[in-house]
Amino acid sequence: MNKPLRVLIVEDSEADALLLLDELRHGGYELMYERVDTAEALKAALDCQTWDIIFTDHSMPDFSGTDALRALQEKGLDLPFVFVSGTIGEDIAVAAMKMGAHDYILKGNLKRLIPTVERELREAEERRERKRAEEAIQRMAYHDLLTGLPNRTLLYDYLRQALLAGKRENHPAALLLMDLDRFKEINNTLGHPRGDLLLKQVGSRLQKTLFEPDIVARLGGDEFAILLPKLAAAEHISVVIRKVQKALETPFAIEGVPITVEASIGISLYPEHGENADVIFQRADVAMYAAKRTSSGYAIYGPEQDQHSPRRLALIGELRHAIEQNQLLVYYQPKVNLKTNRVIGVEALARWQHPQHGLIFPNEFIGLAESTGLIKPLTMNVLKAVLQQYNKWHNAGLNFIVSVNLSVQNLQDPKFPDHVADLLRTCDVAPDRLELEITESTIMVDPTRAMEILTRLSSMGVRFSIDDFGAGYSSLAYLKQLPVQEIKIDKSFVMDMEKNEENTVIVISIINLAHNLDRKVVAEGVESQEMWDRLAAFGCDAAQGYYISKPLPAAELTRWMQEWAWR
Repeated sequence: MNKPLRVLIVEDSEADALLLLDELRHGGYELMYERVDTAEALKAALDCQTWDIIFTDHSMPDFSGTDALRALQEKGLDLPFVFVSGTIGEDIAVAAMKMGAHDYILKGNLKRLIPTVERELREAEERRERKRAEEAIQRMAYHDLLTGLPNRTLLYDYLRQALLAGKRENHPAALLLMDLDRFKEINNTLGHPRGDLLLKQVGSRLQKTLFEPDIVARLGGDEFAILLPKLAAAEHISVVIRKVQKALETPFAIEGVPITVEASIGISLYPEHGENADVIFQRADVAMYAAKRTSSGYAIYGPEQDQHSPRRLALIGELRHAIEQNQLLVYYQPKVNLKTNRVIGVEALARWQHPQHGLIFPNEFIGLAESTGLIKPLTMNVLKAVLQQYNKWHNAGLNFIVSVNLSVQNLQDPKFPDHVADLLRTCDVAPDRLELEITESTIMVDPTRAMEILTRLSSMGVRFSIDDFGAGYSSLAYLKQLPVQEIKIDKSFVMDMEKNEENTVIVISIINLAHNLDRKVVAEGVESQEMWDRLAAFGCDAAQGYYISKPLPAAELTRWMQEWAWR
């Protein structure tokens, strides 16, 4: 069966065009074509029809092939563009290729036509696939997949823009953070799928309640946000609060079951409560928890709400002591090659064995360390412990890569590469055995400085991995420049593959994109044999998650590796 092909020919000679068409038909193509020889006819053809490939002569009486190429580029079209000419010289052909043409063929050598067409069509499809992958990643970087609303990253960008406009135009702005009350009970009673339906309905109703330029976002879980970038006056915030509360009064219908939803809303105002996005966000969060704590429905930020808890203050002092006395523990979670079943690396994860509170996980103390400047000594403490442990494993005949997570402060510290080099020498570890895991958001705080730090470490031989890929900024431009060997797909996409087909598409897109950029891919959050099998079928390189092993102390991990080797 002949293959359909839509061909646009820019050629003043009808006879030459017919020779070209005959050659394509002999090559097995069923053609739909048009011949044009003026700029006006070309533009009309591009406007009224979609084409698979364009062939052009180089020189025509009133029009040239390079003019045709410029017209195509001005329209932003990425189509295979091939010169077929009897007059084009090698120097002109090279210049045309630099302009963006894909190939050139001499009219006396049309035997090259079919191989050229097949190659260009294949490469065009690959370019379209890469573009679709990039668009999917951009969507997931800036929008919540469940509701389609802006996510935290995009909201933060909108907030920064609103504050700049507010300062320039001298008008207030407001941020509302909203947490649905007793949503956990709804999930437990009706199940997560119905809980997800409720979240989608809440997001939709909030959008319909507000008007341009107000923005509704979902920050995750049952937390939403509303940005009011152009308040006429700060006092008008009460009108918006009443509108939101009234919108939630009408019960939501989930599969015929009426569900009543209430929310706790925290409000912070610009410039009254702060003049930068971080402060506005933090104070809206404080106000939201004040509203939840007092069951008042909403609260506008006040300094009296923003008191550090005694436990938090105590933990800060105790964390400093724990770091100085090397009291933090390091657990390790293995990464396994999906094809060979071999352990290719371990990720180091800090734990704090507190004398009163027991084992404290990173989500409770890493934020404290970052806000107090303790993250730098904490990172070095963990790095030293990991490299010393690697030496023991290496001497026992185990050879894999050890990974350590970095904070934004590490990537802004010009002394950090020197500290790493000193530790590698002291512990006698080859630099390529150390992998530093970074997130996209840590890079984007100051991309120039981060790139400088990464480049210095990379030149030493240290490896890099992008952690939680897809949950942050996802700048493909930076990804192509970064000296990273590995991309780790955020576990939220991997764990939801079984019930969310869009997540499956995203996972496949990330794998294909990474491989096109010559990067390895690790899937986080692998918790079942089905996930393992699907990722292996998608071509993913490695996996990490509870299906393989939870994070373990070094001694337990050593025993686990001996058992895993028998699988």
